[in-house]
Amino acid sequence: MPYVYMLRCADGTLYVGSTRDLARRLAQHQSGEGAAYTRRRRPVELFWSSECARVDEAFAWEKRLQGWSHAKRVAFAEGGVDAVRGWSAAHRRRSDE
Repeated sequence: MPYVYMLRCADGTLYVGSTRDLARRLAQHQSGEGAAYTRRRRPVELFWSSECARVDEAFAWEKRLQGWSHAKRVAFAEGGVDAVRGWSAAHRRRSDE
């Protein structure tokens, strides 16, 4: 089954990816065989993952999450879609005032 996942890197950043084999891909990231981004930021740990029905669905979620801020990714991982419903830059600015 395909997965979309987030890794927390040693520097605190979040990496988003998708794969058909989550265990194998995590091992690749840990060993330095994964993406160049995680290779420079090891060790990494699995922060969040979700199984998808189809590969294209996992890839679409990967691209969607990659466009989000760190804070929005964390909120999503901790609270799901409801936690980020209506989230936008304008919404965050109003909340900070």
